[in-house]
Amino acid sequence: MGEEQASEDTKPVGLMEGVNKPVFFWSVGLTAIFVLAGVIWPQGSASVFSGVQSWIVTELGWIYLLSVAIFLIFMLYLGCSSYGRIKLGPNHAEPDFSYGAWFSMLFAAGMGIGLVFFGVAEPIKHFTAPPTGDPATIEAARTAMEISYFHWGLHAWAVYAVIGLSLAYFSFRHGLPLTMRSALYPLIGDRIYGPIGNAVDVFAVIGTLFGVATSLGLGVLQVNAGFNHVLGWPINFWVQLPLIAIITAMATISVATGLDKGIKFLSNLNMLMAVALMLFVFVMGPTTFLMRAFVQNLGAYLDHFVMRTFYMYAYSPDEGPSKWLGSWTLFYWGWWIAWSPFVGMFIARISRGRTIREFIAGVLLVPAGFSFAWMTVFGDTAIAFHLTGATTAVSDAVSKDVTLALFVFLEQFPLGLYVSWFAMALIVFFFVTGADSSALVIDTLTSGGREDGPVARRVFWAITSGIIGAILLYAGGLDALQTASIAGALPFTFVMLLMCWGLWKGLRREGVRQDALIQNLRPRNAISWQRQLQGILHHPSKAEGERFMRETATEALRAVATELEKRSLVTTLAEEPGKLKLTVAPGQPEEFVYGVRMRRYETPGYSFFESQSNRKHADYYYRAEIYLLDGGQNYDVMEFSKDELIQDVLEQYERHFQYLHAIRA
Repeated sequence: MGEEQASEDTKPVGLMEGVNKPVFFWSVGLTAIFVLAGVIWPQGSASVFSGVQSWIVTELGWIYLLSVAIFLIFMLYLGCSSYGRIKLGPNHAEPDFSYGAWFSMLFAAGMGIGLVFFGVAEPIKHFTAPPTGDPATIEAARTAMEISYFHWGLHAWAVYAVIGLSLAYFSFRHGLPLTMRSALYPLIGDRIYGPIGNAVDVFAVIGTLFGVATSLGLGVLQVNAGFNHVLGWPINFWVQLPLIAIITAMATISVATGLDKGIKFLSNLNMLMAVALMLFVFVMGPTTFLMRAFVQNLGAYLDHFVMRTFYMYAYSPDEGPSKWLGSWTLFYWGWWIAWSPFVGMFIARISRGRTIREFIAGVLLVPAGFSFAWMTVFGDTAIAFHLTGATTAVSDAVSKDVTLALFVFLEQFPLGLYVSWFAMALIVFFFVTGADSSALVIDTLTSGGREDGPVARRVFWAITSGIIGAILLYAGGLDALQTASIAGALPFTFVMLLMCWGLWKGLRREGVRQDALIQNLRPRNAISWQRQLQGILHHPSKAEGERFMRETATEALRAVATELEKRSLVTTLAEEPGKLKLTVAPGQPEEFVYGVRMRRYETPGYSFFESQSNRKHADYYYRAEIYLLDGGQNYDVMEFSKDELIQDVLEQYERHFQYLHAIRA
């Protein structure tokens, strides 16, 4: 039997094994239509891209700005509210990673091809061609850095936080699939498993594909510019196409081989390379000026925070600022929204066990802080070159081709040629490591939350993202990439607004549950003060805990189960070493769970003060803690008698019915 099972487990898994067919085929179909249109009708596609972008910016740009503002306000409110204490997981869940490791991974998530691409180009572009005001002035420099901070700051990470928090809350705390549809459960219930849920996941897949393709396109444009700068290669699609093929092939190999250790090594290498590049510029550049500029930039960002959040240039007499808004702010907001399923799922996975307050503070502040530092080091150094008269080469390069900005910038430093090669390697590694994860995310979305799909399907999605990137470059270059992000994110913006509503309803229901647990209840029968004192001073051993579980807890829960079954209620009693779980009406909406588990703790330093010589023999003590459907309740019943424990079960059962009554009222 064991050999037959092993053979069955190791048999090859088909491409469609475990796939959610409606999501998969709709996603593939819509992507295929786009790809065929770009190949067969490139000039017309470019015209369509331009028209779509113009229409969205003119007619629907306010939706993007208002939506991202809502996302940020919602996240800040939840972080400051009483909901901030809720854990992303059961109440007894502990974080999977230390603060240091968690911050490092958030730091890594904040890095990417986009930051390398725009670190020099964006501040210089705003400096030499501001949306309003005179170019290349001190005022233009201040405005350029303020806008760059705005685009790469809290707003971007609020978009990611909405997805990450929704996924982590509904998946880890309520056991729903790790897909976008789960966030709508409070709104539509089990219908998330039908056409509505499928449509939500399709929007997420399409948005992620365009987000990945946009990042690939930007990376290839910059690598092509780097080869042009150091080797004289031409900048055109027929050079970019082989580069896309090579980078996609590297990503596909990493997907196919499943070299987790290699990918982890490459991710850490990326982070070290990025920090090394930033420190090189910081040390070799105007260090003191950069420190002063960072402080002032941060002040300007905070000073104009609200104004920038809602600024649409609605009263500008010409169309210039509106076009600037579409090329920059709306492009970024669309890109963040399109990229949010990938980044959101990543930060959800690493945040299990954190409270909502910890999650929001970490996700908003840590990556945004690094982005501010990066923009200051690269952007302010480039601006300083121009303002001090040292050189205008960087400004001139940006006005001609933004993809050249980084390499012309690095040329101003010692060893500039070698550092340019270093930067190109960094860009390639960023995409290779990101493509594996993004292919896994898309595969998870098309598999209903399963993460054990066949490798062939992940390879398929990695190749698909490369093809889309190539088509976008063929049909319109950078403009097409920007339009794809803005257009691809439009339907998912409305999904995210619904996700906020669903998360709000879920948290409110949790609040109702907590209120129901403390209202209209009989107080537990008081034990004598002598026994209460004994419970305070005594720290039970493992043997005492096992005896309590065997002789008291098991008998008490069996007695309750027997009595409930006499009243025609279905019950189960699961017994494991150090753990008991009574379930009433399993699998039903009114399901009730009451569990007892032994937990080991280090003996407090003040214990055994009567006899310090005993301390070395009692380093640990044990508690019998209660957990319910939503996790641990953080109280100990080790000193309870059988009847007292039965009374506690009944009181929790009564609280459960009080909760059911409250949510159905």
